[in-house]
Amino acid sequence: ISVWPLNHPSQGTNLHLYSPLGIPEGVKDLPPGVALPLESNLAFMNGISFTKGCYIGQELTARTHHMGVIRKRLLPVTFPGPLPPAGVPEGADILTQAGKRAGKFRAGGGELGIALLRLAHLHEPLCIPLEGHRVELRAATPEWWPKGAAK
Repeated sequence: ISVWPLNHPSQGTNLHLYSPLGIPEGVKDLPPGVALPLESNLAFMNGISFTKGCYIGQELTARTHHMGVIRKRLLPVTFPGPLPPAGVPEGADILTQAGKRAGKFRAGGGELGIALLRLAHLHEPLCIPLEGHRVELRAATPEWWPKGAAK
């Protein structure tokens, strides 16, 4: 599956393979103690069992899954315009054009990245305020997600 052109592979990483698909890789995409399994799309990849075992956070994860309310998810993002020379810093706030907080940029390289975004803002114009100007970004729902997952 190819969601976006893979023009800018990062050296030493698989960012150019995983980011366009919204698949997290490593601690930059899944910060320990911060990332939640359902927001990280692990259930879509069969990375969570709801029928066996005991693990830290199991009750919260199972309750959230069965209630069906997940407000934020990791999504692939692209930067259609020019980027600052230093790139976009990990953890940068993502805002709507109206200035509302929409999420956090997790990691990226070149025109590709992955971000934790509120699904309510998925189809709005988004930006990251950097160095006195706004860097535009676009998010998209990966094709491999189950239908209705971005609601």
